[in-house]
Amino acid sequence: MRIAIITESFPPDVNGVAHSVLRCAEQLVSRGHHPLVIAPDPARSVPRPDLALPYPVLRVPSVPVPGYRAFRIGLPGARLRDALTRHGTELVHLASPFVLGGTGGAAARQLQLPVIAVYQTDMPGYAREYGTGPAGQAAAWRRLRRIHNAADRTLAPSTCAAADLHAHGIERVWLWGRGVDTNRFDPARRSARIRAELAPGGELLAGYVGRLAPEKRVELLAGVAALAGVRLVIVGSGPAEAAARRALPGALFLGQRQGDALASIYASLDVFVHSGPHETFGQTLQEAAASGLPVVAPAAGGPLDLVDDGRTGFLVEPGSPGALAGAVARLAADPALRAAQGLAGRQRVLGRSWPALCDELIGHYQAVLAAGRLRPAEVAR
Repeated sequence: MRIAIITESFPPDVNGVAHSVLRCAEQLVSRGHHPLVIAPDPARSVPRPDLALPYPVLRVPSVPVPGYRAFRIGLPGARLRDALTRHGTELVHLASPFVLGGTGGAAARQLQLPVIAVYQTDMPGYAREYGTGPAGQAAAWRRLRRIHNAADRTLAPSTCAAADLHAHGIERVWLWGRGVDTNRFDPARRSARIRAELAPGGELLAGYVGRLAPEKRVELLAGVAALAGVRLVIVGSGPAEAAARRALPGALFLGQRQGDALASIYASLDVFVHSGPHETFGQTLQEAAASGLPVVAPAAGGPLDLVDDGRTGFLVEPGSPGALAGAVARLAADPALRAAQGLAGRQRVLGRSWPALCDELIGHYQAVLAAGRLRPAEVAR
């Protein structure tokens, strides 16, 4: 198949959307398919991986988001339709569509191409977090409805996200999760050297990995940072880093890490803790579980599907610093419980490899393509 993936974000960006598109395109190529990725142009000073990838990447002009200049928005233009035609696209995959994806969906309709839209970013939640009020949230839902209801099928990453989409009038929603590299994220990467550097006093290491942005609510980890005998480690960067450093003066900030270096940090932690209540999925939770860590996260959104409360970690009251600290304290006091939950979490994600998830994705592609060849009455049946 010739598939065009139109994405709001792609490496060198570091986030869940960029990572999942990279993995999906990689898996499609390995199966003999022909993906084209269409993505916003990064800042000129940032190196891009495009030439090293085994598939074409078309960059469109972009502008930085005010207050978060590292993230850029792709600008709509006529190049999208021309690119789809030149590529011989048979199906369009919209990755977390909102701006560029909305234009891509319109171009696909003009060319009468089937469209799958992958919901991944809680834009209404972000609108609420960034203070736009009910009007901003309503506007975000209106745009999402317009984009997703024009698609042949919407793929939601979690049951909570699917229910939210249904509740706001989005039709034809199916579940499709995300894969995790269980070879890279492995307890065997635990490093005595890293542990000695991060916890020279033998402290228990509790870690957060992710973007440092207002919606991630990293300041809620203040109670964890204050626990006796616990060292809080923060991995990531973003526009809220300065605020996070002020809120968590006792935490150790490592900056952004990737690849094997990140995997070794994960495996060298004792507990993974997540604070944000707006996760549609929560890829870092899967990476932590694959690394053999118990996971503490809010009982909201994607974590509800990813954490088996009491068995692979703990789900706690969203927005409560005390609840996060209490769960970490319980794990800090019980090494046997940590080991049992870490083992159970690892076992739970072993079947969620990217090849397995890409098989599911191709099944969705095939279903949409097949429906396009049926008469309307057959589609209804």
